[in-house]
Amino acid sequence: MQIITENFLDVTLLQPQQKHPTIFIRFDELLDGKSLVIHNDHDPKPLYYQLLAERGNVFIWEYLEQGPQCWKVKISKSAVDGQGESLGQIVAKDLRKAEVFKKYGLDFCCGGKKTVQQACKEKGLDVTKVEQELQLLDKSPSSRPLPYGDWSLDFLADYIVNTHHSYIVKFLPEIVIYAKKVMKVHGAHHPELLRIRQLVEAVNSELMAHMMKEERVLFPYIKALVAEKDHIQPLQAAHFGTVQHPINMMEMEHEMVGNHLAEIRELSSNYTLPENACASYILLYRMLVEFEEDLHLHIHLENNILFPKALELEKRFN
Repeated sequence: MQIITENFLDVTLLQPQQKHPTIFIRFDELLDGKSLVIHNDHDPKPLYYQLLAERGNVFIWEYLEQGPQCWKVKISKSAVDGQGESLGQIVAKDLRKAEVFKKYGLDFCCGGKKTVQQACKEKGLDVTKVEQELQLLDKSPSSRPLPYGDWSLDFLADYIVNTHHSYIVKFLPEIVIYAKKVMKVHGAHHPELLRIRQLVEAVNSELMAHMMKEERVLFPYIKALVAEKDHIQPLQAAHFGTVQHPINMMEMEHEMVGNHLAEIRELSSNYTLPENACASYILLYRMLVEFEEDLHLHIHLENNILFPKALELEKRFN
């Protein structure tokens, strides 16, 4: 009987010691973008981890059937560089996938430069489950999210200021007030509220200074890059040298604020309210949840879209 047909391999017909070596040979023969379907009588997940370890993040793993008697997996060789797409790049292409990463606690904004495999490994998550959910979104119709990646950089910078910076200026001082109020009333029985108040105040202080630097230094320079590209105004040399320097600082500050919010979420047990929570307590947690969600999108737009494109644009003038 023919065991192997074009792009299909029935490993149940192979000796155990031949299975993985044969699969690796077939995978190595694939051209970029091509696929191999394997059939097995049990979940071949150990193969996934061996393939990842020995070949790296250069493939897409998709279950076609999942038992109980038959497993079929489609293994596609990625037509990308050896590192694969990062979380940030994935979300930049399809914002809906941010919800999958949020569900599993994967940071696509501050930690957006990691691949799905790297991020899942750090969290001890089953990467195949995460990738399955991402693949389901590929097959479902898009709700046409805002095309952030198509916008000019000057427009995107203005959008960030007018939408996300304005949101912070309006609501973060109010969150600070409620964090102090709730800590004062409930802190004796919920000591974590003291640390939460401290973290909220730190986020407020850091973000206000951070936004000022973006609005007065970084964003004007990005707009100047666009003006040079469009032959509107010659680019003047910046005191910081390359745009990489302020971008590095902004990304470090994003990570610091992201860590503060992650600690607040941990201290509050994912914003779980106690039975005796008053209206102010409820409102504080609700505002923090909404604030965190807005900030994730805010940082994503900068780290994964605005900053990389600004770096690429600057290279054209060097």
